Amino acid sequence: MSEHSNPAAGHTPSPFLGEDVLHDGSGLSANGYTDQHSPKRTGIQAMPQQLLMIEDDTRLAAMVGEYLRQSGYGFTHAADGAKGLEALEARKPDLVILDLMLPDMDGLEVCRRIKAMGGDTARTAVLMLTAKGDPMDRIVGLELGADDYLPKPFEPRELLARIRAVLRRGSEAAQSAGSQKTMRFGSLEIDRDARTVSVAGRSCELTSYQFDLLVAMAERAGRVLTRDQIMEAVRGRELEAFDRSIDVHMGRIRSAIEVDAKDPKRILTVRGVGYVFAKQQD
Repeated sequence: MSEHSNPAAGHTPSPFLGEDVLHDGSGLSANGYTDQHSPKRTGIQAMPQQLLMIEDDTRLAAMVGEYLRQSGYGFTHAADGAKGLEALEARKPDLVILDLMLPDMDGLEVCRRIKAMGGDTARTAVLMLTAKGDPMDRIVGLELGADDYLPKPFEPRELLARIRAVLRRGSEAAQSAGSQKTMRFGSLEIDRDARTVSVAGRSCELTSYQFDLLVAMAERAGRVLTRDQIMEAVRGRELEAFDRSIDVHMGRIRSAIEVDAKDPKRILTVRGVGYVFAKQQD
């Protein structure tokens, strides 16, 4: 494949860098979204992880779907927010790739609705596709509960790496050898196996990434951690210069577990350094 796509006249250049169009994509099915399954394999194979892409650019979605299908994932595409939410409930994907520019509703609104669904659906990982150089969209998206973001245009290998990193966070935390199943700090309870958090019996809603951040800090209770150390602890993407996404996530975690997020007692800010998870809590 050529280094850069060369679309025919009249077509908008693809935000999927470094790839030619692999196929034009078939029309949407009657329910408004299309499924692309991973290649058939011989022998007994585990069910591939399922991805849902909500993106109105069908040409881009076809290219992304082909690339991810060849990488071993199941893939479903929805061309607008409403069909995407329908596909989410019908397909129960492991991760949603969500474009913020959709024809029927803002992608941020789609993210908000996903996180408002409750239960396992609300904890579905969300990877946002944002306009390059627009930090406000990504900040708002992270505040709404998205797990990561990727600006357009993007390289297919980076998209794949981001997907793998987000999905890996959940599975690695659940498989931590020798770690206690439940951690308790006063009225705060963190159940590793169930991947749930509660305060005085009240359930706290966190994204998969935020849960892993909380566990990473709880494991290091009493230690002051820099933002870089926190990012490394969950093996996520490298911290970019001036990236404040950790602060956004910490704000969301505080809103979930603190009595007063403006006067936190569990996760404390160490000005000029980072954060510390308090060993002694109520």
